[in-house]
Amino acid sequence: MRYGLAFVSIAAAMGLSRVFLYFHLPQPFAAFALSAIAITFWYGGTAPGIVATVLASVIRYSHWSEGGAVSRALYDLVFVIFALLMIELTRARGQLEVRVAQRTADLTRVNKDLNLEIAERKRTEEKLLQSEAYLAEAQTLTHTGSWAWEVAERRALHLSEEWFRIYGFDQEDGMSAWNKRLERIHPDDRDKRQQAIDRAVSERSEYEVEYRIILPTGAVRHLHSVGHPVLDSSGNLVQFVGSSTDITERRQAEEALRQTQADLARISRVTTMGELTASLAHEVNQPIAAAVTDASTCLRWLNRNHPDLEEAREAASRVVKDATRAAEIISRTRLLFKKANPQWESVDLHEIIREMVVLMSGEAARYSILVWAELAAELPQVMGDRVQLQQVLMNLTINSMEAMKDADGPRELIIHSQQTEGGQLMVSVSDTGVGLPPQQANKIFDAFFTTKPQGTGMGLRISRSIIESHGGRLWAADNSPRGASFHFTLPTEVHTQQ
Repeated sequence: MRYGLAFVSIAAAMGLSRVFLYFHLPQPFAAFALSAIAITFWYGGTAPGIVATVLASVIRYSHWSEGGAVSRALYDLVFVIFALLMIELTRARGQLEVRVAQRTADLTRVNKDLNLEIAERKRTEEKLLQSEAYLAEAQTLTHTGSWAWEVAERRALHLSEEWFRIYGFDQEDGMSAWNKRLERIHPDDRDKRQQAIDRAVSERSEYEVEYRIILPTGAVRHLHSVGHPVLDSSGNLVQFVGSSTDITERRQAEEALRQTQADLARISRVTTMGELTASLAHEVNQPIAAAVTDASTCLRWLNRNHPDLEEAREAASRVVKDATRAAEIISRTRLLFKKANPQWESVDLHEIIREMVVLMSGEAARYSILVWAELAAELPQVMGDRVQLQQVLMNLTINSMEAMKDADGPRELIIHSQQTEGGQLMVSVSDTGVGLPPQQANKIFDAFFTTKPQGTGMGLRISRSIIESHGGRLWAADNSPRGASFHFTLPTEVHTQQ
């Protein structure tokens, strides 16, 4: 097909030349032949183009042989040079077509990759929007607002929608709400919060602080804020990013829980005191009976013919002493029944131990239990609620006595105090009773677990809760050869202040 183009193009050139000859026009066969050669080279390729060149030369010799040898040689040279030019032009075209095809393929591949990248970017943007929606929903559910602020200018870089809601601002306020927030921080918490931030800035560290804010409506919210430092490549602090969580409901729940625990502890105290009614009556009856006897003695000294005022005065003093003792027992008992919020104060544990020994002496005598206290000298006081600590000692003491009611052998209850190496005060209540329940020693502090037929299973649970709320620890261990010991530690007043 391509070689046919060579013959057709040369034949067409020859035909045109004949037409020109017929009309007595100049015979431009060379021009027509060069055009035919060019067309053949361009559309047919190099080999057909060479064939066309040879055919043009042959026809030139056979049909237009006028002119000398020089003229024919020049024509042949022109055909050859033209053929060489067309060969080079064809080669250049081929190379150009290859480059164009390669470039087209590259552009097609780049366009495909670009389309894929655009599609991936769209998917990423959709996922980002979805993630932002999930994050906003999560912040709403957890009442957590995110933020970011610049250290140098102390200006906000990002405030989430939930942050505006927590602080009671309108989102239309924009970043200006960041500075206005300081006016809503509770006056009592401003210094604490600022100190935490200043320390984090100076140390380039994280900070965590709780504080309150007051909304324009007067409502108070409790917030928990956490900030994380962002450093540049040189290690300089440039930003803080973090979150503020509204923990108001948590604080209210904790307060309700504390109130419930306090009510439960009071019920436990009332129940325990009810069990000790006979012993308490005995303890109160002794000083009252002694007061009656001393009063009768005083009257006898006064009714004599010659009243002995000195003896009467001594008898009256004993009446006052016995009445005071009875009043103290009643007052201490009333404190255990009293419903009041915990009062944190400096407490002398030794004084509470001695009071418990006196208060429980009737119950101890009833079951032939020997009670004594081994108290260390000059122990520091602790910070806590006196009534709650009394309840702990009373629960532990009663448990030990009940463990020895039916025990054979000596019945001894020892209350021991000492200061630990860590600076805490430790109190131990040991007995020679039946010991801890086998295989269940780790459950004795669980709520509603009891080994007593009439027990509620709350005494030890409440006692541990009270000790832990005071920053201490309560645990139990078996004694050798029999009995059990309950130990609790409390931070001393000095340690608490530190």
